[in-house]
Amino acid sequence: MKYILICFASLLLICCSKSTFNPEWTKQTAPSTYTARFETSKGNFDIEVTRAWSPQAADRLHQLLTHHFYDNQYFYRVVPNFVVQFGNIDTTVTKRWEKFKVADEPVLKSNLKGYVSFARAGKETRGNDLFINLKDNVRLDTVAPEGVRGYPVLGYVTNGMEVVEKFYSGYGNKTMDVYDSLSANRAKYLKLFPKLDSIRKAYILKNTKD
Repeated sequence: MKYILICFASLLLICCSKSTFNPEWTKQTAPSTYTARFETSKGNFDIEVTRAWSPQAADRLHQLLTHHFYDNQYFYRVVPNFVVQFGNIDTTVTKRWEKFKVADEPVLKSNLKGYVSFARAGKETRGNDLFINLKDNVRLDTVAPEGVRGYPVLGYVTNGMEVVEKFYSGYGNKTMDVYDSLSANRAKYLKLFPKLDSIRKAYILKNTKD
């Protein structure tokens, strides 16, 4: 009985640690470069982030990875010859982070194949969903929906681009048609799109000291 109680307490502690949020996390600064590994249902891929390309975005991504934001999440938008997009679809988690805005920044690197940017939907809305370009999407450097110009690149896939290109793409943009209304209902969303590939774990693989 004592062993069972200890195991239960440990499990509770793990669950609580993943569900907690500390605003101090959003003040953490990333190193000049770092590499993140994504372990997925199709294999692993690595992203190298260069802080100088988009400092605010690089800081936020480092914070998210440090605190397991992308663990057990999905590549919910895969459009052939365009982008692979992913984030955290638990709104109880994302709303905590979204209170702390990521300032908009200029585009310093082009959205070429394999390069990574935060998605956004207007002023200061970056900071959750990432996309990987599946081709050279140069127009994303200057397009200005919602009045904000371009999608600033923060890194690129250094290893495993062949893995990224294998993610299930049969749903195309259909997953976005109901995303806003169903993303909070994970079970219902995944029932509609059962073939989505997933992120099992995402973490910092290597930091480069300043």
